[in-house]
Amino acid sequence: MTLDHARRFFIRALTLARAEFAVLAALMVAAIGVMTFAEVADDMTEADGQAFDQWVLAAMRPYADDPGRPWGPWWLKEAAADITSLGGISVLGLFALIVILFLLSQRKWLSSVLLAAGLAGGVALSEGLKAVFERERPPLAARAVETINASFPSGHALLSTVFYLSVAVMLTRAFPRRRFKVFVLGVGVVLAVLVGLTRVYLGAHWASDVLAGWAVGAAWAMVLWLIAHAAARFQKAHHAPLQDAPSPVDPDADPTKV
Repeated sequence: MTLDHARRFFIRALTLARAEFAVLAALMVAAIGVMTFAEVADDMTEADGQAFDQWVLAAMRPYADDPGRPWGPWWLKEAAADITSLGGISVLGLFALIVILFLLSQRKWLSSVLLAAGLAGGVALSEGLKAVFERERPPLAARAVETINASFPSGHALLSTVFYLSVAVMLTRAFPRRRFKVFVLGVGVVLAVLVGLTRVYLGAHWASDVLAGWAVGAAWAMVLWLIAHAAARFQKAHHAPLQDAPSPVDPDADPTKV
């Protein structure tokens, strides 16, 4: 075996190991998300869980004469209201349409279908779980924004986690270097976290609602990634028509650097 052959074998082995590690990591995140949701759902019916939610709500509402006013200066409430809209179904639907049209223009057929199915599945999960648990929202006097339907889990937290994590994972495929991958994943996580925090800050949800939404959203996002990974491998092997077209390769990028 020549040095060149050995180098190619090592790169292929490294790529396979990374792919299998990614699958295991996705499975672990999905499992942790499901277990976390089950634990939070159980705790919210017990005294300790309810006491925690009440404590967080009280900490965000320190003004006895104005229970609807959240902690902090006036502009913080306005900023939170702006950020929380990033998890609304209208905003996410618009963002999803833009991203899907872009993916279709790049012939990323599989990614566009999975993103649309993922967001639709997230809405179904959110509404289905709300219908099952039928939890009341925080008191009306404590809410700084209008709300509809049940409280548990937070639909904003769930859907923003699904969407922003899914888009971030898709974007990582376009960057050859690790620091860029970490950056886009970090942005996706930060956006989902901020949306969830604003739901509690604005009194639209109990803290446990948001924790449950993050857990379900992360689990569903990882399931979508696993489906995409499995479908891409199957379709590539069988030359199926739905597979994504290959992305342009950066001629200056070193394939061994991630």
